Amino acid sequence: MTIFSLDELKSLVQNPQYPCVSLYIPMQIAGAEVRQNPIRFKNLLREAEERLNTIGLRSTDTVNLLQLAMELDNTDFWENQNQGLVIFISPNLFRYYCLPIECPELVVVGNNFHIKPLLDLINNDGKFYLLALSQKNVKFFEGTRYQLNEIEVENMPQNLEEALLEENIQKGVQHRIAISKGGTANAFQQPGSFHGQGSPDRDQHQVDILQFCYLVDGALHEKLRNEKAPLVLAGVEYLLPIYREANTYPYLLETGITGNAETLKTEELNQAAWEIVAPLFQEEYQESIAVYQQLAGEESGKIAHDIKAIIPAAYYQRVDTLFVPLEQHIWGKFDSQSATVELHPDPEPDDEDMLDLSVIHTILNGGKVYTLESAAMPNEAQVAAILRY
Repeated sequence: MTIFSLDELKSLVQNPQYPCVSLYIPMQIAGAEVRQNPIRFKNLLREAEERLNTIGLRSTDTVNLLQLAMELDNTDFWENQNQGLVIFISPNLFRYYCLPIECPELVVVGNNFHIKPLLDLINNDGKFYLLALSQKNVKFFEGTRYQLNEIEVENMPQNLEEALLEENIQKGVQHRIAISKGGTANAFQQPGSFHGQGSPDRDQHQVDILQFCYLVDGALHEKLRNEKAPLVLAGVEYLLPIYREANTYPYLLETGITGNAETLKTEELNQAAWEIVAPLFQEEYQESIAVYQQLAGEESGKIAHDIKAIIPAAYYQRVDTLFVPLEQHIWGKFDSQSATVELHPDPEPDDEDMLDLSVIHTILNGGKVYTLESAAMPNEAQVAAILRY
């Protein structure tokens, strides 16, 4: 079972092989209602089988395509569920994800996997990093609102003792010119020139900690070289300013999580970090809405609110920011050769959700997607986009 991420989403939609089957199943995780989970699962598989037969797949091919999903139906599988389950099936791919969010009951068969219900896991909630730092243990995480996953960082020391055993501490770290926060070189401050007010032994220990922090920062510098996600620092209070002195990552936040990071559970770290970063993502969303409203007032031609215009714009890399209602669907087909969109009031065989297709191409082409309640859509539009040109 794989934890869902933006990279996972991109891998799902980059090279689709027809037919793509997407099954979304809301899960009951407590009480007598849990017995409904396998029943609902079988009903949706049966619906997927009918749709595959409708588009002309032979019965034996349909059974073979769905076989791996059918094999999930066992006691161990149903005992390890969360609030939602999504299964993706195609001739060249089979994956499923246990989701920490509720999802609609839905079957979609088409040219692409249906991903819009998953966007709350990645785009609206943003990505952040967390460095849990102590002298005895260092852990690095990538997180969103709903999940926090530990990430391995090459060459990062795991603790202070290990760092001090490295031969390159004296050769490298003490001769390295410090980089102050924000990336400005300061030739007057040398690593290891820590000025304390305690005993020589205490000052030397703090120098060792600073050198340790430089090694951690050096490893993270390589890992985060092209990243812009905020970094939250967690650790006992005296460690945080020492690490900030060594830090070169420009998106380290001023506010950190103070306390012994070793005693906090992953869920507790996730919640504490999210409380720090959530206002940043909300601010980013509000700025995007303001940009849309400004461009709408200027009649600049840099916004769109017609799905027939947005789909080809997303396909040809013109959509910078997309706003879509999470609970709505617009069924139809897109012809990439003629760049035309055909819409249907009800889904026909081979139809796709055009909102979902706009999401796929916006994300693949480096755009930003926000999912909203219908009532919160800018100017009450059914779909809205800010265009690059």
